[in-house]
Amino acid sequence: MARAARALTAAGVGPARVEAELLAAYVLGVPRGRLALADDLTGDQADRLDELVRRRADREPLQHLTGLAGFRHLELAVGPGVFVPRPETELLAGWGVEQARGRPDPLVVDLCSGSGAIALAVAQELPNARVIAVERSPAALAWLRRNAAERVAAGGRPIEVVEADVTAPDLLADLVGRVDVLLCNPPYVPVDVVVSPEVAGHDPAEAVFGGTDGLAVIRPVITRAAALLRPGGAFGVEHDDTHGAAVPGLLAEDGRFADVTERLDLTGRPRYATASRRADGQQAPVGPAWQTDSS
Repeated sequence: MARAARALTAAGVGPARVEAELLAAYVLGVPRGRLALADDLTGDQADRLDELVRRRADREPLQHLTGLAGFRHLELAVGPGVFVPRPETELLAGWGVEQARGRPDPLVVDLCSGSGAIALAVAQELPNARVIAVERSPAALAWLRRNAAERVAAGGRPIEVVEADVTAPDLLADLVGRVDVLLCNPPYVPVDVVVSPEVAGHDPAEAVFGGTDGLAVIRPVITRAAALLRPGGAFGVEHDDTHGAAVPGLLAEDGRFADVTERLDLTGRPRYATASRRADGQQAPVGPAWQTDSS
């Protein structure tokens, strides 16, 4: 562990000790919390661990090495070609679950689904929900379908996978005015932003970068969300931490949303915006165009 942690520290990977323990646990086939009770590494296992540490030091994502990414109460299969879900997106997924909870047989749509993290989290936590996951990338779709199939194999209710471009003006045309909750973690990083070696070298660029200002996908998604949501339906979209005013501003400017709220992540940075679909003809309230909620 000490040798592995030193190698990762020297490569700028951190928290090095934690990642070394996760790799060792993966090699031994035990949870990280049971490492102290595990048998010593065999020679072959030690060699395998050294190789994994070398690859991690070269900034290959930990999740690619283990083939799994944790997300809320799930473990998802991930690898080359699909965006690795991040912990901050769990906040958006949790918000969506709470919005759908209590609605009879809610219809939930996850746009830019990638590995299916948000869609599958909602489906797991709300077994009565109809969940639709939309993705256009063939590589990401393969991971999404794999994770969706594993849910069914484990006895869960299937989610519906749709291959489509979320910026299409006729997206999910048969669901206009019917969706209860619509969630989206789109590509939103401005193209000139320098990202980590893991992101630059391994996450698909089309899942990371959102045009010059990072809003190229968010703009049409907001427009389509307004069409798909039923009156009172809930919308949540993750965004770059520089978009704390831009995204709620776009929601307010659209005119079809109420309760526009900017929400912060656990570090206090702007992370996602939420709103509810205003009923057609409903007047906008007098006051600030949006609010910020850090709870």
